[in-house]
Amino acid sequence: MSQCRITVLKTSFNKDYVDLYVEAERRKTLGPCEVFKEGQEFIVDAVAGPPAGFCAWAWDDLYKVIVAYYAGGKFGMWYEGKVIIACCSDGTRPVYFKVEGI
Repeated sequence: MSQCRITVLKTSFNKDYVDLYVEAERRKTLGPCEVFKEGQEFIVDAVAGPPAGFCAWAWDDLYKVIVAYYAGGKFGMWYEGKVIIACCSDGTRPVYFKVEGI
């Protein structure tokens, strides 16, 4: 079975966008993603689903990459080997991941 390692590279926070677009009450407590920490690693496959505690939103964003690898596809035309850098689609506090085939 093909597996992938997901490594959390960076958590970020776009305060400018938060200030412009997030409702006032939520702005008071919003910061970088509280689910992931830089350096965390997860071993996953396309069949087993997300690891316990993995953000469902981020999993949905990464799943297509994992399925492509599982099906024998290439991760991306501009990446070396079995690696791709991907991120969750939260525009105010995205998390960047390295997904690599193992």
